[in-house]
Amino acid sequence: MAAVVPDSSLDSIFGKENGIHPPKQLDAGALFVLKSKGSWLHCGYHLTTSIVAPVLLSLPFALSLLGWVGGVACLILAGLVTFYSYNLLSAVLEHHAQLGQRQLRFRDVASDVLGPRWGKYVVGPLQFGICYGAVVAGSLLGGQSLKFIYLLHNPNGTMKLYQFISIFGVLMLFLAQIPSFHSLRHINLVSLTLCLAFSACVTAGSIHVGYSKNAPTRDYSLNSSGVNRVFGGVNAVSIIATTYACGIIPEIQATIAPPVKGKMFKGLCLCYSVILVTFFSVAISGYWAFGNQAMGTVLSNFMGNGQPLLPTWFLLMTNIFILLQISAVTVVYLQPTNEVFEKWFADPKMDQFSYRNVVPRLISRSLSVIIGTLIAAMLPFFGDIMAVFGAFGCIPLDFIFPMVVYNVTFKPSKRGLVFWGNTFIAVASTALSAIGAIASVRQIVIDAKTYRLFANV
Repeated sequence: MAAVVPDSSLDSIFGKENGIHPPKQLDAGALFVLKSKGSWLHCGYHLTTSIVAPVLLSLPFALSLLGWVGGVACLILAGLVTFYSYNLLSAVLEHHAQLGQRQLRFRDVASDVLGPRWGKYVVGPLQFGICYGAVVAGSLLGGQSLKFIYLLHNPNGTMKLYQFISIFGVLMLFLAQIPSFHSLRHINLVSLTLCLAFSACVTAGSIHVGYSKNAPTRDYSLNSSGVNRVFGGVNAVSIIATTYACGIIPEIQATIAPPVKGKMFKGLCLCYSVILVTFFSVAISGYWAFGNQAMGTVLSNFMGNGQPLLPTWFLLMTNIFILLQISAVTVVYLQPTNEVFEKWFADPKMDQFSYRNVVPRLISRSLSVIIGTLIAAMLPFFGDIMAVFGAFGCIPLDFIFPMVVYNVTFKPSKRGLVFWGNTFIAVASTALSAIGAIASVRQIVIDAKTYRLFANV
């Protein structure tokens, strides 16, 4: 560990008049989990895994609630806004890094820019809830994928969903022990390949079904009317916004080796190239094939009256790709949780792999996965709950927060386009978040009569 330079010496070295601050001494969470050793390519792999996940299979359903024009326009607009938003947040992070105050976590940005209470009581808990919620959702999706594979080979099988969730949880117990975010770079490269693979399979499957003799009657009219149509549209916009959400931009940028300037932009360009290929191909082909009959996940449309509309081997291959990619996504969203536990229980003055640090890491990470798996098994309707989390968490963190911290940090002219553009996006996103929260709670009330612990859905 480097010796700590006295404050008086630091002042003379950095110079307060230049606005440059002495570097902070890193805690164990930042030191061990958020190692800054990666390249812009590694950053691109992390970004792609965190955003391009199997949740994109819900995009045809979102288009069915908005129609061709509204759906495609919303997809494009959300892509442009999030790309802009993530670059704004990256610019704030780069600015503080150049001042010697590199911020490695979302709560660090909030604390330094907006004040300590924002980081401790608002942004920190919001991010933790969203990321841990994504871990629970990943366990649920992993279990559902395993069950789908099981039923392909044994349609009359008696195993329940919670059993498959538990099996997936065992896999996550091992993956959770990977020591740092940077250590996931090779896994996330494989994940990038897998998301391209399953998106290509789903697109090809939709086109095949659309042209087959068993093709469903395509109707692109909106099913609902009145209030239901409005809430349906809001839900669709929330689904699209959540699909583009990340929630760990500072943590991903923290993995980049200094100097960081310009590297995040390259990583985002790589990520959004993959998004362009996957999101739009799956959304458009799925909606084209199934119209307003598109289900919550387009995979469900590949089963017609309980019988597969595609060859069994093709569905098996697609679901294996999805299963493997879900495991990578889940372990990525475990990193903020791991970082918090490492900060609490590890000793930064000792080696990362010393007995003193390995034992607490093994116990805390294992308990984190076990609890997440138990929640997923108990609440297989967790998707409804995640919609509320998305409205309260994903939209504020990814659409509102970057606009606010950019305006506070750089203070663009109030006569300029940047200030008012950022303000408009923040205000519009706030309204969407509020309406989305109401719509999500409404959906929970509607679905509440079907809820049952450990349900086999």
